[in-house]
Amino acid sequence: MSQQEPPHPPVLYQTQTKLALDNFQFSGVPLPPPFIHALGFVKAACATANRELGLLAPDKSEAIWEAAMEIAHGEHDMQFPIDVFQTGSGTSTNMNANEVIATLACRRLGSPLHPNDDVNLGQSSNDVIPTTIHVSALCECNRHLIPAIEALINAIAHHAKNCKDTVKTGRTHLMDAMPITLGQEMSGWSAQLSQSVARIKDTLVRVSQLAIGGTAVGTGVNSHPGFGARVASALTQQLGITFMVTDNHFAALSAQDTAVELSGQLNTLAVALMKISNDLRWMNSGPLAGLGEITLPKLQAGSSIMPGKVNPVIPEAVTMVCAQVMGNHQTIVVAGQSGNFQLNVMLPLIATNLLNTIELLTQSCRHLSEKVFSTLTVNSERLAEVLAQNPILVTALNRKIGYEKGAQIAQIAYQQKRPILDVALEMTDLDEAQLRELLNPKNLV
Repeated sequence: MSQQEPPHPPVLYQTQTKLALDNFQFSGVPLPPPFIHALGFVKAACATANRELGLLAPDKSEAIWEAAMEIAHGEHDMQFPIDVFQTGSGTSTNMNANEVIATLACRRLGSPLHPNDDVNLGQSSNDVIPTTIHVSALCECNRHLIPAIEALINAIAHHAKNCKDTVKTGRTHLMDAMPITLGQEMSGWSAQLSQSVARIKDTLVRVSQLAIGGTAVGTGVNSHPGFGARVASALTQQLGITFMVTDNHFAALSAQDTAVELSGQLNTLAVALMKISNDLRWMNSGPLAGLGEITLPKLQAGSSIMPGKVNPVIPEAVTMVCAQVMGNHQTIVVAGQSGNFQLNVMLPLIATNLLNTIELLTQSCRHLSEKVFSTLTVNSERLAEVLAQNPILVTALNRKIGYEKGAQIAQIAYQQKRPILDVALEMTDLDEAQLRELLNPKNLV
């Protein structure tokens, strides 16, 4: 007996949404839920502002607010099916929201309520959609991404503290270099991530500035002069995040420079995560023919043909995420320069890629902290064994014997596979005690 599909909820949208569904059949992928939820919050804030300004009757305002908040809380995601690839202003999605809210509000009121005249009062798609991009991105960064990065920083810092005295061979150009502690190496990762958080937070100051109140072209036509500020205030109350109106609506509508900037900061985070993930892959390589400095947790079989093989699956997945994020950023860069005169016309594309990037990076940080650093183990014996055979330690003798003599000692040690100490004893007049002190890796970090 075939399983029946669950019934679809009754359609709440109206004519404009149906036209958009007919016109835009490109990917079958709608705008992401965080954007739709943020749009609900924006519409609720607009209803509050219109009531406070005496432009909307209290009963209408309340009905619109309640309907919009249902959208904000994810109760009607199925009512927003319009393709990402639609009119560049996002007008179809704005009207989709207006129509769904109007339908829900009419049910509450028991009397007609118009999608444009009531729900969209004092607004234009041209300021609502840029506003929603900022609101959704700021909420997702504050609530999810930044806490995930900070949790990863803490997980790495825990290992760094435990490995502060674990000396290993450093590497530059993938070749043996001077010693470093594993704690120092990991502190570099933590610093990269901490700097990423600082960069993102700095940009979020500008993301908190909203386009609302600019309406069609930035002049605020058909909107009360105090509307934008009241919407920002209502959003601040609803979300617990400080929002303000932009000081220049013409830039906020015609350009998406702040979204491009945020994408750039997220792209930098992806670069950091790519570096950290590749370091983990190299350090875990082996276990016999690779570096074998650490052992990552075994999460699943690594091969369908080679029994017992284990792969660094989480770091590999994260590197693919980073590649996708870098691609998203290039898309946002192209979309960001598509501000023709008074309006950017790739807003849905910017929204989708920006939120996709935030989600991917959030999950990457969570996976690294919970599935890698939580159970990562250090192969201390392997680190010590390789370090003891490292001829680059001769660098510590430069001030005593000079660069040229040091290079000769290192080359002979490499060629003859002998400890650097033995070769240095033969080729210098330094005694063994002095050499041991100079070549002690713990004194070189």
